[in-house]
Amino acid sequence: MITGHWGQHHTSVGGLGDSFYEYLLKAWLMSDKTDTEARKTYDDAIEAIERHLIRKSNGGLTFIGEWKNGHLERKMGHLACFAGGMFALGADGSPDDKAGHYLQLGAEIAHTCHESYDRTVLKLGPEAFKFDSGLEAVAVRQNEKYYILRPEVIETYWYMWRFTHDPKYRQWGWEAAQAIDKYCRVSGGFSGVKDVYSSNPTYDDVQQSFFLAETLKYLYLLFSSDDLMPLESWVFNTEAHPLPVLHLGNITLPGSEPAQR
Repeated sequence: MITGHWGQHHTSVGGLGDSFYEYLLKAWLMSDKTDTEARKTYDDAIEAIERHLIRKSNGGLTFIGEWKNGHLERKMGHLACFAGGMFALGADGSPDDKAGHYLQLGAEIAHTCHESYDRTVLKLGPEAFKFDSGLEAVAVRQNEKYYILRPEVIETYWYMWRFTHDPKYRQWGWEAAQAIDKYCRVSGGFSGVKDVYSSNPTYDDVQQSFFLAETLKYLYLLFSSDDLMPLESWVFNTEAHPLPVLHLGNITLPGSEPAQR
């Protein structure tokens, strides 16, 4: 970072940009909702995301596209599927009584990402999926048909379960868990697969570290009770590491102790 100018004209809620948006929200949550600048910046950002990137397909699926060189590409990446959970997590505290709107938006994103899984042979989601030329929530390019044990869809299922307790989110999570166990388990652990549309997939021979840190953790939480890691007390960073909410009223900061007489 030297000039502060954009390095490329590509705007996405997926890779390279995703953590920024969720950390605006999570900085506010970690501060026990006292960091109003972070919350305001988050609200401004998701308003712009909704205005410029979020669209509804001809088949009624809500998706988050990518802005490239002045036009919207009608493609959504698996990485962007975390945003359903983010919208739900940030619904409470939204301006202009829009909490219900953002919870519904989270549900629509969750549904779209589930469709990307359900429309494959293996019932595992591709790396990216298109919404044009009559195809919806389906990968077109061969180099976008792989699944590398990513967690973002299951992460959104968990948040949506916590906020709605709609049993479909546990059902969808169980479908994913069964597919991972059936198609990704190998003798030494779990491997990514190169083509989720093939009934005879080949392995990439890699178990990503985020599979343990995130994918399995969110699956475990999805089927656990709400009093395990309650969201009033914990914030999960972008790699699913839990950090405590700083309830400042219960903390004595250094230098704030009353003077001894």
